[in-house]
Amino acid sequence: MSIVTRTKAKDLEYVRPSAGEISDVLKVHKRRRQLLRVLSSTIGGLLTVAAIMVLVATFVFPTLRIYGTSMTPTLVEGQVVVSYKADSYETGDIVAFYYNNKILVKRVICGPSDWFDMQDDGTVYVNRQKIDEPYVTDEGFGKCDIDLPYQVPEEQFFVMGDQRESSIDSRMAQIGCVPKDRIVGRVFLRVWPLGSAGFVS
Repeated sequence: MSIVTRTKAKDLEYVRPSAGEISDVLKVHKRRRQLLRVLSSTIGGLLTVAAIMVLVATFVFPTLRIYGTSMTPTLVEGQVVVSYKADSYETGDIVAFYYNNKILVKRVICGPSDWFDMQDDGTVYVNRQKIDEPYVTDEGFGKCDIDLPYQVPEEQFFVMGDQRESSIDSRMAQIGCVPKDRIVGRVFLRVWPLGSAGFVS
């Protein structure tokens, strides 16, 4: 027995769109393409700006977060500061430097070839001259295992924390003086929290 399948044809009505309707559709597609181009351009611009900001923050103005209390009261834990690479560093400058894969922040006391000395009461002498340290509010001898007076090696800097009793710094042989090429930069600005924002001295 043969089976015959019949397909019923349906009448299809084709309505030709008007020129105005075609124009409207083309305008919509054109606007979408323009919007996509604007979005692509904006995203590309933002990514470029973000990349530049990262490079600036890393190499030009490194941004650092303060940990610990060795620089109290000048800098306190949790503050965010900005530094910059300088050609030279002087007594009183606050610097960030690499130490054992960490970045420490201390104050420069003296530089290459200078003689450092410190009295039992915490008074600091550089090249036999007492230095003025208005940033130190609690003087003390602190931890020191180097022979005094001590001469700073060439291309290095003697650094100390402002919190003299608790700071571990160049007075300890384990830290020692900081070679110039290990200095990240001079800390000059607090940026966070906003209430403490301002220049660092």
